[in-house]
Amino acid sequence: MAEDPEGLFLDWELESSISSELKREKQLSAPQRRYYNLCRRKSFAAFVASKRDSSRQEGTFWCCCSQTFMDHSAIHKHVARMHHSEIQQLMTATYERLLKRIEEDSEGQQLMELKVQSVDISAWIPETGHIPEQQLHLGPGKVLLYYHYCHVEDPNVICSWQKALCEKLHLTGKVRVATEGINGTVGGTDVATQLYIEAMCSHPVFRLDKEDFKTSDGGAKCFTDLRVGVYKEIVPMGVDPAVLSYQLAGAHLEPEEFHKEVEALVAKGSVTPSESDTVLLDCRNFYESKIGQFTQCLAPNIRKFSYFPDYVDQNLDLFRDKKVLMYCTGGIRCERASAYLISKEVCKDVYQLKGGIHKYLERFPDGFYRGKLFVFDERFSISSNDDVISGCRYCHCPWDQYEVCSTRFCCQLVLSCPSCRQEGHTGCCPTCQSKGRGSEHTLSRREECECTSGRPRIPQDV
Repeated sequence: MAEDPEGLFLDWELESSISSELKREKQLSAPQRRYYNLCRRKSFAAFVASKRDSSRQEGTFWCCCSQTFMDHSAIHKHVARMHHSEIQQLMTATYERLLKRIEEDSEGQQLMELKVQSVDISAWIPETGHIPEQQLHLGPGKVLLYYHYCHVEDPNVICSWQKALCEKLHLTGKVRVATEGINGTVGGTDVATQLYIEAMCSHPVFRLDKEDFKTSDGGAKCFTDLRVGVYKEIVPMGVDPAVLSYQLAGAHLEPEEFHKEVEALVAKGSVTPSESDTVLLDCRNFYESKIGQFTQCLAPNIRKFSYFPDYVDQNLDLFRDKKVLMYCTGGIRCERASAYLISKEVCKDVYQLKGGIHKYLERFPDGFYRGKLFVFDERFSISSNDDVISGCRYCHCPWDQYEVCSTRFCCQLVLSCPSCRQEGHTGCCPTCQSKGRGSEHTLSRREECECTSGRPRIPQDV
């Protein structure tokens, strides 16, 4: 007879427990099995973590059942063999709590959907029965750019209305809705975009003015689809609107006023921002200012607007006791950016260009803004003057027409002239260019290129 029958009994109990657990798991649906396995892993990890000996200053040790374990595999094997029933109890409790939370979230979502359905949005959608259907999806078109900060009581209702409105008018584009307002850029026919403007101007929450819309030639083809959603911010800066409100933004300057300010700055001659008492600040990303910018501006080498707060924090001396003139594409980024800069209490004055570059170019097409205006759609840019301020990535000849990097999984933009593209130079950098020559299985799904790794995330311009 074996000397240690308890081990056999332990194995038998463990096998029985695992068998019943497997039977239960097989009865679950696919989503439930995923939750079940997640809870099992978390419960096991939590139990192991509870056995860690924190009294030791050097190394990692676990103490369990009067034994000390010095590596993960040993403690994992011990827990799996000796504490299966405890893990099972912990997992069951965790799983039940998770299911309850999912059920509560589902009920909340259903209530939200019922609330949205109970609101009659049809009154906010224009009647189009008298308009030939072709006029809504064929013919000359426009791209609209707009934003409006205001309190939105129920963003989900507005989101539902925007989806229905855009679909009825055959519009494509992107619309962000939040409790702080709405931000959108949509494309469609001349008739459809005009109806959209009228609907936005008559809506009781927004009551926009036609002057709030920036228009350019384009249409529905400028976007691949329609995306409407509810977000925390209508422009993603990464700072909670409850902490930094748009109501703290800098004073608006009409294009004529802004033009005079820039004119005065340029008249002083070419000086660095640190030498001047005025800073002309471009609030856009580096790839936008690369192909077009105001004369004598400070253009931060940042990749995302969410990096702007960190840029300000690391370059406060640039703005200390200065008058700051800010600008962006349509004005929305300046609302939050100016509020953030003002909150630092280092500037003498902070102003922003009302309506952004779009409105400035309508008034001064050949003014102090030179080059192209970058836009976030399939066109990539629009122009009002013939200046080319950027060059080809490879031969450095004047060139300012972006294309997406040809390497799979890379979303960077590249300036490559027709001659260089014909020679196969279609990658955004040497790393992507070499990847593009490799076989498909060698390509990484992770975006890694010199465009991102070689640039400081937050540049210091002080």
